[in-house]
Amino acid sequence: MNKITLPLLTLVFTALSSMISAQVDTKTDSHTIGIGIPEVAILDIEPSATKNLTMAFVAPTEAGLPIVPPADDTTLWLNYSSIKAATAPDNVRAVSVKLTAVIPGVDIKVTAAAKAGVGSGTFGIPSAQLTLTASDQNILTGIGSAFTGNGATNGHNLTYNVNFGSAVGSTANYADLVASTTSATVTYTISDN
Repeated sequence: MNKITLPLLTLVFTALSSMISAQVDTKTDSHTIGIGIPEVAILDIEPSATKNLTMAFVAPTEAGLPIVPPADDTTLWLNYSSIKAATAPDNVRAVSVKLTAVIPGVDIKVTAAAKAGVGSGTFGIPSAQLTLTASDQNILTGIGSAFTGNGATNGHNLTYNVNFGSAVGSTANYADLVASTTSATVTYTISDN
């Protein structure tokens, strides 16, 4: 019996010592962690409940005078969130703007102010005032990874100016004006440059 017991005990001892040595902690240890950062490109106009504007010209009260354009509207704010792609050309974004319908005799202009409020990152650089057309025009360029904060008073304040084209460089003409109530949709799009 001693002959069988000794090899069996040796086998059990070897197995136990292998298990013990595999479970021994050392002074360091490590593991991996995977981090996923999604590419993001979203925007909206705030305050969303009152983002539809009505800008009406005022009829003159004295013969021989023109209609009076509405006051500039500064109630809307453009908010966006952007996480850029890792490589060019998709690592810089722009916001473009266009108008669905040109209203004869009327210029609709928009200006984006510099970023205000909370947020962090590489914000868009505003263009000069744009006269809106049916073609996309960049109103903000150079957007990297950034968030503007949400709601009115955060992001880029938008100033709308509506006129009948008396300014130099106008595309409108007073002779084209027709009495009407017309709507046009202004569309903002964030995209890769």
